Formats: sequence, C-alpha cells, structure tokens
Amino acid sequence: MSLLSDLVNLNLTDTTDKIIAEYIWIGGSGMDLRSKARTLSGPVSDPSKLPKWNYDGSSTGQAPGEDSEVILYPQAIFKDPFRRGSNILVMCDAYTPAGEPIPTNKRHNAAKIFSHPDVLAEEPWYGIEQEYTLLQKDVQWPLGWPVGGFPGPQGPYYCGAGADKAFGRDIVDAHYKACLYAGINISGINGEVMPGQWEFQVGPAVGISAGDELWVARYILERITEIAGVVLSFDPKPIQGDWNGAGAHTNYSTKSMRQDGGFEVIKKAIEKLGLRHKEHISAYGEGNDRRLTGRHETADINTFSWGVANRGASVRVGRDTEKAGKGYFEDRRPASNMDPYTVTSMIAETTILGKLL
Repeated sequence: MSLLSDLVNLNLTDTTDKIIAEYIWIGGSGMDLRSKARTLSGPVSDPSKLPKWNYDGSSTGQAPGEDSEVILYPQAIFKDPFRRGSNILVMCDAYTPAGEPIPTNKRHNAAKIFSHPDVLAEEPWYGIEQEYTLLQKDVQWPLGWPVGGFPGPQGPYYCGAGADKAFGRDIVDAHYKACLYAGINISGINGEVMPGQWEFQVGPAVGISAGDELWVARYILERITEIAGVVLSFDPKPIQGDWNGAGAHTNYSTKSMRQDGGFEVIKKAIEKLGLRHKEHISAYGEGNDRRLTGRHETADINTFSWGVANRGASVRVGRDTEKAGKGYFEDRRPASNMDPYTVTSMIAETTILGKLL
C-alpha cells in the first residue's frame, strides 16, 4: 500500500511539462457531480485556452442514447488539491453539439443575468453557508449516531468539541485546507446543530464566481468523503423529527447596499423578494418543504417574513447592518441542495433588474 500511496502522490513536475486536467460538470439530477481527466501539454491558467470536450449524456440522464454526445465548455480553473503540482480542476457547463445549453445547464442563464450592465454596475457579492450531513456508508445514518438509534438531544453539538459532540472533524478540516489550496474563497467552517452535520462558507464572491466556487467546493468534499468511506448528503431534512434541517443561507449585498444609506436599498430589495416569494421557493431546492416548517430556525415555507437578527424569518438582517445603516442581508430560504447558479442569479434578477413576474 505504501507504493500505491507513493504513486498517487507522485510529483510530475521534474519529469514532464504535461499536466492533468479534471473536467467537472453537473449531471442529470442537478446535484450529481461528474468528472473525468485528460492530459494537457502544459500548464493552463485561462479557461478560454482549454479545449472543449464531450461526454456520454445518455449515461448521466442528459441525452438520449441515439444522440448522446454532450459538449463541455470550460468556465473556471482551480488548483487540484489531490494531484497537486500544476494539475487543475476545471468547472464546466454543458451544451448540445449545436451550441445550445442543455436543460440542466443553469450556469448559462446565470451568466447572462450577471453580465447585464445594471448587474455589473452593482457588483453583487455573495457569501453562501453550505450545510451538509455526513452519513455512515453502510447504514446511511449520520456519522457518530448509534446504528438504528439516536444521540442525545440537540444543544451541545453546535460548534462543539469532543468525541461525543463532533463527528467527522478530520474530513471537515481536510476539506477546508483543500479548498484554500484550490483557490476557493472559503471563509470558514463550523459544526452544526444536528450531530454529524457541518457547514462551510464560500465568499465573499462576486457574481457568477460564487456558483463556480461553491460547486467546486462541493466536488472537493465529495472526493474527500469518498477517500474517507463516508457518504455526503445535501438532503435538506435528512432526519425527520426534532432535528435541524440543512440549508444554504445566502448572504447578499450590492454596491448600493454597501454605501451610506444602503439600509433603505436593502429594505426595498427585501420587499421585491417578498413579492416573488413563490417563484424563489420553487427554485430554492428539492424537498425544502420538509425543512421550512417554521421550526428549527426556519420560517414557514408559505409565508415571507424578514427581521433584524431573526433566524426564524425568511430574510435576516444583521444587527451590524442595522447599526451601520448599510451592509448585507441573509436569505435563509435556500435548501442545502439548491443550485447556486440559480439562487444567486435569481436574487440579482429580482433585486437589481426588478423582475416581479
């Protein structure tokens, strides 16, 4: 096994200029990350210099067998924390051979919204709090829980330390460092309220980069849990009952919100979000109705509300923002399995472009 480990960690830079590029894309379910690798003649830092590639869309639920070819367009490059050296991870989106985005390509529409002159002028910033649950592989039950049983009630686990409170910290810390190595703007981690559940935060990131960075951070976490023999779940309510669900709270600001007088801009933006509440909820993740019950630090899915420092509201404004009269707000509605391209661009579309229907 030591020889295998040596080969996996082999440094290629002394023997060849060639590098390995791992092309990553989103499969047919909208949450299944796929990837495959290819050899390039040398280091690349500009995604426009990377070749397009193709894959069998009939095997990912994205194309029929008789016309199965789907084309990958490279969009963002990150350093590869697994192969290291000059090797790279490449976030891609998917198109038909004719150049049309396939239905599961949410990045294409998001990029159009983020390239709108009014959106560009406002420089939208995002900070996404990605919650997730670690499951024991063979029983699909949260890490650290007795098989077929339950731990003690919630309370000591949030940001807790100790063998009876924090389960999977080695995975979480490995992911944290791997994301920093990759160039992802990961800003923190913490243990969550339900034991076996954790959170990492990506941001602040501007525009479309928030979606690229969150997807690659998810991919890196999938790879690390694969190595650890643990199953990663983004289910918004993995355990029914008196247990917190998993969300992807999305913090947001524009240039106007960050300037003096921005609190009034924030209030107007929140009002616009309330007018499109149903449309946003429909795009904020599958199974979110099991999470947004009005309990466990959530608002009821059918009611839009906002408040200062209120974690039971749809949208929360921080005390610091209220005091400063400018800053950001947090949309607490997105589920842990939301598509960040959809959520971030929809928030910009509603609050900046004023789309209400």
